Amino acid sequence: MPYRLCPVDINRDEQFRPAFLAISPNNRMPAIVDHDPADGGGPLSVFESGAILIYLAEKTGRFLPSGMRGRELALQWLFWQVGGLGPMLGQKNHFKRKAPEGLAYAVDRYVKEAQRLYGVLDRHLKGRDHVADEFSIADMAIYPWLVTARRNGDDFAPFAEITRYLDVIGARAGVRGAYARALEPPYPQA
Repeated sequence: MPYRLCPVDINRDEQFRPAFLAISPNNRMPAIVDHDPADGGGPLSVFESGAILIYLAEKTGRFLPSGMRGRELALQWLFWQVGGLGPMLGQKNHFKRKAPEGLAYAVDRYVKEAQRLYGVLDRHLKGRDHVADEFSIADMAIYPWLVTARRNGDDFAPFAEITRYLDVIGARAGVRGAYARALEPPYPQA
């Protein structure tokens, strides 16, 4: 689908501008505006990554299995990421790298929870290339968090299945293209 990236500079508090809040009332990224929604109405804004992924999968008929069991498996893992992996890794990263007080209890708690979640995913991935029966929105949600965690120094050596998964998903042409596009100027370099 054609799209246009619109950077929002959180260092300049652009997420609090009224125009952005009209799209994303929680002042967080990501958010999208579909100028050609399936109902033929005016532009439709969608915020929150899980909601965006479901919306786009349903609109395009892609990346969400159509069978009941495959669909539910993909949705379970999408919500696992939205409700667990993402928030826990975000907190781990914050307390480990940003908290000025160096709160040892918080760092320990979130590092241990990240390790537990990695174990859950690693066990699930045994014998699988994707978290559901095929590449899905669940993989699209999970993969970036793992890539960022690895870049931030998390050790995946004890998690052979996650390491393999990162290689499998990272080798996809669409994934490589999306990362290349996101890093094009004027977007910040990783």
